[in-house]
Amino acid sequence: MNRKQKAYDYFKNGYGCAPAVLMAFEDVLPLDKATLESVAVPFGCGFGFTRNLCGAVSAMGMALGLVRRRADGAPIDKTEVYRLISEIDGKFKARNGDTDNCPDLLKKARVLTEGYVPDVPSPAPDGVRPCIKYVLDSVDLIEEELRKEGLID
Repeated sequence: MNRKQKAYDYFKNGYGCAPAVLMAFEDVLPLDKATLESVAVPFGCGFGFTRNLCGAVSAMGMALGLVRRRADGAPIDKTEVYRLISEIDGKFKARNGDTDNCPDLLKKARVLTEGYVPDVPSPAPDGVRPCIKYVLDSVDLIEEELRKEGLID
């Protein structure tokens, strides 16, 4: 399955960065596509357009938390999840100039995604949605972790 292509298509068709990333993993996450979208929407544009933590990065945390959901209802090991999120966030930062902050990433995104034109305009003042690189990086990092854990091929 090409999850990067799925995320790309979702993003190009108007879904935000966080839902595009999270919904690309609907086949391995314990929630349906509509619920994944609902959960992720508020995290787009740096948490509800506040331009804080990148929505694609937030989706990495959601995805990795959801795969740790316990069938018996027992609490998830927060310490392990926090360690993993810190590790994957470090990898994202290494790829993207030591930041996961939406405005800092956006400053670089115009150059990194030159030529990308979304099918659906953004509510951003200039109508541009340049974050596709961060969406694809996040999908790649989640896949890397899920492969390591034997959860996907």
